[in-house]
Amino acid sequence: MHYGEGREALLNAAVRVVARGGLRRLTYRAVAEEAGVTHGLVVHHFGSRDSLIEETLAHTIRTSLNTSALEPGTGRVDDFSSGVSEMVTADPDTQAFQYELLLESRRRPELLPQIRALYDEYFDATRRELNRMLPAGADRALARLVFAALDGLVLHQLVLGEPDVTDAAIEELRALLRLLDADGDTDGTPDTDRNATRDSDA
Repeated sequence: MHYGEGREALLNAAVRVVARGGLRRLTYRAVAEEAGVTHGLVVHHFGSRDSLIEETLAHTIRTSLNTSALEPGTGRVDDFSSGVSEMVTADPDTQAFQYELLLESRRRPELLPQIRALYDEYFDATRRELNRMLPAGADRALARLVFAALDGLVLHQLVLGEPDVTDAAIEELRALLRLLDADGDTDGTPDTDRNATRDSDA
């Protein structure tokens, strides 16, 4: 494997190991067996188990952000979170990994700072897209509320299935966002100018 490809394969293997057996099953040997490589290659790439955990968590968040349309960048309500149910159906292990680490951070407080820092990426992406959609913008509390709704839907689908229920609930969320004058332009300011001002204020 090339360096970059090998590293990503190991990260994906770590995701699968944790999703199936919890964080306690995450060892160099388990990741190596899952990826079909030598134990030493895992050590070479990550150096420590904590580094493996941190980089795998960052990898799962990047994957989720890229596939969930949490921040499509269009400022259109119809585009917001359009791929959430498909994301969970296609790659449940990625979501399971994150929830495993969230729960583990209650037992291992040393994991909490990186969980907070990395989840801030979700909150920030949500807020940026809400600022594009809503003429009045979105404060941190609203962004957290919207993301919490999406996060709960992902967890429910992960456990219960029913992607159609997820889709219906997200459409209801979009309807609520439309009530906040989403897609509107009440002051005559071009969307790009208004969004640039919000981004500079953030």
